[in-house]
Amino acid sequence: MNASVNDSADAAVAAAAASTVADGPVRVLVNGEARDVAAGTTLDVVVTTLSAAPSGVAAAVNEAVVPRGEWAATRLGDGDRVEILTAVQGG
Repeated sequence: MNASVNDSADAAVAAAAASTVADGPVRVLVNGEARDVAAGTTLDVVVTTLSAAPSGVAAAVNEAVVPRGEWAATRLGDGDRVEILTAVQGG
């Protein structure tokens, strides 16, 4: 991704989470890229903001897979490592 796309995605994640908790930003790694998100941002906000088709992805935080039903309750903290994995089919 180029810088403007990353900046736009970061801004979208931060804006989407702003209504949740109005504390300062925390730094997380999403697929190896540092991003600042609002404190209290949940995994579902990050996944839906950064994925074109969230229904076709899996997500892990700090190397532990998080079931889809727990995404909305999984708050991200400073230093968390998030991996968003897309299912791929083919042969």
